[in-house]
Amino acid sequence: MLKIEVKEIEGDCPVYDEGDEIFIEDPEILLERTDRLCTHALATILHYSTALEKGVKPLELGLNKEDENVAYVQCVDPGESYTGGGTVVFRIDIT
Repeated sequence: MLKIEVKEIEGDCPVYDEGDEIFIEDPEILLERTDRLCTHALATILHYSTALEKGVKPLELGLNKEDENVAYVQCVDPGESYTGGGTVVFRIDIT
């Protein structure tokens, strides 16, 4: 299972607040435990979710600088200067 937490927001995200969580248990997004969903975020998260759940280490994917079961990704919105939105950094815990 993956627990994805909104770690940091740069700019103004119209969907997420820091601390919001998303839970994925392949192939299902656990909606009853998930605070919110954004299509921009899902584009990035789903790109890595299967590999992370299947045991590929975040370090091997370039998603962490240390060898641990935590990955970091960011949404595809380039942020305030370009879209008026915000860029969100997600922490993915592999449980």
